[in-house]
Amino acid sequence: MILSGNEIAARQGKDIVIEPFDPNRINPNSYNLSLHKDLLIYDRHALDMKEENTASPLEIPEEGLLLETGKLYLGRTVEYTETQGLVPMLEGRSSIGRLGLFVHITAGFGDVGFKGFWTLEMFCVQPIRIYAGVQICQIFYHSIEGSYQTYSSGKYQNNKGVQPSLLFRDFQ
Repeated sequence: MILSGNEIAARQGKDIVIEPFDPNRINPNSYNLSLHKDLLIYDRHALDMKEENTASPLEIPEEGLLLETGKLYLGRTVEYTETQGLVPMLEGRSSIGRLGLFVHITAGFGDVGFKGFWTLEMFCVQPIRIYAGVQICQIFYHSIEGSYQTYSSGKYQNNKGVQPSLLFRDFQ
């Protein structure tokens, strides 16, 4: 079952935490999250799953940043979220997708108990100018059935900024 927007608002500050929270961003069954000004881009074109891939910071200036095709940009949400007893999921907004910007390519599935900022894997079909603060994606919540273990991985829990892949740790 997916929670309604009204239910998301009613649970805000309880088993759902979104900071900062703006009731004007509630949708019928989701909440809009916005893009932070900080991005990362990988330093090399060819990446290796078994190695730590270095990345360089990039900041979206006030006049916007033109994204290039063929590059992966890692961003993050302005909003910090916490979820208890629910499965958070993230999807790009349809208005963003219709401009050819993929916001969350493969990793839109969150874990019960996740606390932190959402890292966004952004890729564009054609060049597009983006702006910090734009409502870029939406979070929604599924109920979970059966017993479960709360997310406790040290990889991404309680993150502070944009996070590159930490998959290389799985090979160590």
